Amino acid sequence: MLHERFQWVDKAQLARRFGAAARHYDAHARFQQEVGQALLVRMSAAGIHEGPGGCGLDLGCGTGFFLPDLASRCDVLTGLDLAPGMLAQATLRGSGARLVCGDAEALPFADQSLDWVFSSLALQWCERPAQAFAELHRVLKPGGQVFFSTLLSGSLWQLREAWRAVDGRAHVNRFLTLPQLQQAARDGGFETPELCPLTWSLAYPALSGLLRDLKGIGASQVNDERPAGLGNRQRLRRLGEAYERYRQPDGLLAASYEVCLGCLVRA
Repeated sequence: MLHERFQWVDKAQLARRFGAAARHYDAHARFQQEVGQALLVRMSAAGIHEGPGGCGLDLGCGTGFFLPDLASRCDVLTGLDLAPGMLAQATLRGSGARLVCGDAEALPFADQSLDWVFSSLALQWCERPAQAFAELHRVLKPGGQVFFSTLLSGSLWQLREAWRAVDGRAHVNRFLTLPQLQQAARDGGFETPELCPLTWSLAYPALSGLLRDLKGIGASQVNDERPAGLGNRQRLRRLGEAYERYRQPDGLLAASYEVCLGCLVRA
């Protein structure tokens, strides 16, 4: 069971990092936007489309990129994020959503108050995944649904292995395996989680592009190892050399994410 901490996360630091990245986040979030769009397609296929009414939540709404679309799918929409800086950017969307600063592991909503929850690439930052799922189960009405995406173990494995060749450390966050994610959802009260694992492949002309995107969205190291940044120019040069083994025949460097698209239903 995953009732205990899966990872150590300094949530105040996490909020500061994402908040500091808020103003330029969207310019570096191509991957995040693609995954969220795929999740919206799954929502539509499940019948959550324009104008059905009810109350919805964007959990981990970030800069509010998906709020305008989600607002068309319900009568009352709330966007929740841990980072006040992200919410400040979300206010500029003009979506009409109510914006709340809060924690996925302690949702500030009444029992059985929501019809559906959308959460794209936010749950991987939870310390206690089962607790986050239990909170989602608590706030959903019977028959309510959660549509979520999250990162799985193996994400950015090329970057992890390249760093290990440099200094023996991973420098990449740990994420749940698929069986661990399934167990966390079950421990949270969802008996038959529908989970679809996918590999999302990105490519960059140079490693600097990947590192720039990671820094640009605020997704630097936040758990367990807590190393002191990317280091000096020599270490970065060695990292670039180690990463060259992942250059593809088309001349681009591969960067892979393991993603799970999930749907949960409250009985």
